[in-house]
Amino acid sequence: MTSLDGQQAPKTRALPPNRTALVAALDIGTSKIACLIGRLRPCAPGGALRGRSHAIELIGISHVQSQGVKAGAVVDLTQCEQSVRQAVAIAERMASVRVESVLLSVSAGRLQGQLIEAAADIRGGIVTAADVARVTSSGMHYATPAGRTALHALPVGYALDAVKGIRDPRGMVARQFGVDMNVVTTDATVAKNLMLVVERCHLNVEAMAASPYLAALSVLTDDELDTGAAIVDMGAGTTTLAVYANGRFVHAVGFALGGQHVTMDLARGIGSCIADAERIKTLYGTVLTGGSDSRELMSVPADDEREAPHVVSRATVANIIRQRAEEIFEMVRDRLAESPFAAEPRARVVLTGGAAQLTGAPELARQILNREVRVGRPLGFGRLPPEAKAASFAVPTGLLVYPQFAHLEYVETSNPRQLKTGTHGGYLGKVGQWLREGF
Repeated sequence: MTSLDGQQAPKTRALPPNRTALVAALDIGTSKIACLIGRLRPCAPGGALRGRSHAIELIGISHVQSQGVKAGAVVDLTQCEQSVRQAVAIAERMASVRVESVLLSVSAGRLQGQLIEAAADIRGGIVTAADVARVTSSGMHYATPAGRTALHALPVGYALDAVKGIRDPRGMVARQFGVDMNVVTTDATVAKNLMLVVERCHLNVEAMAASPYLAALSVLTDDELDTGAAIVDMGAGTTTLAVYANGRFVHAVGFALGGQHVTMDLARGIGSCIADAERIKTLYGTVLTGGSDSRELMSVPADDEREAPHVVSRATVANIIRQRAEEIFEMVRDRLAESPFAAEPRARVVLTGGAAQLTGAPELARQILNREVRVGRPLGFGRLPPEAKAASFAVPTGLLVYPQFAHLEYVETSNPRQLKTGTHGGYLGKVGQWLREGF
């Protein structure tokens, strides 16, 4: 068995601009697994958010409790496979289609974006498409060390003879050509096992993409793209960040803290089981405290059914939640300070993910990050059911948007997969090319 060190994750080809396509999105998270099936129809220019060439009609949706996943990574193949099968089957029945392949999100594996410069001499004096591919490929492999795999290789800008700001260098005259690019990588083992779970369900992985980038595609407005923004996707087991500057995705990072850690803190702090702690967090969870909170009491069932329930104040619950939320936002602040976001004074922070729905989360983030903060919800989708309009569905809805932006990425010539324009016809369970190459 060989490793995936230095390889690029599966990438889809660009979405044909004048064709309708059916797309299946699979978000394997720590607390839930969501499957969305959408029909992408071409729309007129200016009829959608910037960069979107297709209108998205959601025809199938499911979300089930996640099993066999910890901090966004697979820890039990069999349990995770069962959850994925259940989620996909529910969405298939709702959409009345058979899914052959899926777009897959990645939130684990210590996501890391690196902004690098790559340059090379031009032999013929005129920049060709082959020159662009050669330099970009070298940059991607340079930024993908051993044990990592590249999820994205996104050119940010080009340079000719050290003159930057070139939009399209092909056909232009120069002695030296350069590219600035954002390369986002993850642990190869994490990516491999996520893909393996999907393949065990007799599904093909069309492409893999970083969760915070997907959330950004779903929730950012055109103005936020121009002025700059940081997307903080607060999942159950991980918190991941994506930074935009001048309309470009320029940085990504992640760490293994999220809403599940808040639940565990609460369970220990009030002496309850995890299920009761999650219920209390969902119903009463807040990071804000008021004068009456210490007098507002709630009954908490004991771990042992033979023991009587005990009483805690709402202030106690809020203080436990706030301590962990402060830690998460302080880690976000430190990582943003080390990113291009620090140089964008007008840039705002957009919170997504289930943990972002805690009452008072935007206010606490505003205090710690010293930035304007809002909660991001999916934009530009028609007829979304109520559950899919929440911040917790930013990533799976972003997967439906992602094919429209695939043309911006560099893709190794042996890597791209043709995006399906339908899901009819059973998939025969063949293992994907990327998986075969890695074993």
